[in-house]
Amino acid sequence: MLRVALPNKGQLAEPARAMLAEAGYLQGASGRDLVVQDPDNDAEFFFLRPKDIATYVGSGTLDIGITGRDMLLDSGADADEIMGLGFAGSTFRLAVPVGSVGEVSELQGRRIATSYPGLLAHFLSTHNISAEIVKLDGAVENAVRLGVADAVADVVATGTTLRQAGLEVIGEPVLVSDALLVRRRGAAPDAFVDTFIRRLHSVLVARSYVLVDYDIRADQVDRACQITPGIESPTVSPLHDREWVAVRAMVPRKDVHRVMDELYDHGARGILVTAIHACRL
Repeated sequence: MLRVALPNKGQLAEPARAMLAEAGYLQGASGRDLVVQDPDNDAEFFFLRPKDIATYVGSGTLDIGITGRDMLLDSGADADEIMGLGFAGSTFRLAVPVGSVGEVSELQGRRIATSYPGLLAHFLSTHNISAEIVKLDGAVENAVRLGVADAVADVVATGTTLRQAGLEVIGEPVLVSDALLVRRRGAAPDAFVDTFIRRLHSVLVARSYVLVDYDIRADQVDRACQITPGIESPTVSPLHDREWVAVRAMVPRKDVHRVMDELYDHGARGILVTAIHACRL
């Protein structure tokens, strides 16, 4: 049986559930479940605090999990990133009261509040900055206003909360984070895990590509196949009119309108775009 750790709250939770549903897991599960049995896939899903997931997976208690890169690195758990999942993007930034500090090096000797002490300690060490880390659980934006810190280090999505607290970010991002699939370092091969990874990969591909079908004159097919090379190679089929062929190829979703314009300029007609709901490559 496959045992999977999933986030129970925050910006990771709903996108993770949606991705697993697209991959054929968690059918009929409610958002309030703590543990979900999935007998059709011989799997069991545990909904945990996102910060705890790397620890459970790294200890081998659970086989695989979804968490953020920031939480994985902060935990110090014996777990590795398997693949990025393309959602819940954020940055880990240092922030100070507006106009109080210009450079990160000026944090020397100051107090920095964070709920990610592992990440912050590593950053300070690599930059030879000696500062006091004030460990807080949860939001840290008010730490400066309440007098327990001179600066904060926190995960930032839009920066709105920091600005509302009278803070501004300084320096480059300490870390760029997004959702990850993680697994215990050195774990033995497992067929259930391999299937799980393959399904999630297929969801990422299905979200990133569309199918494009079109008709084009046979003497233009070589140029058309350069425009739509597909994954392995496009499918080319004869039509009743032998001077025309039908072509089908996978195209990156972000490029589809440019591709359609190019195809039309080269004489393609009947250009149709179809969403991909699932695939195996």
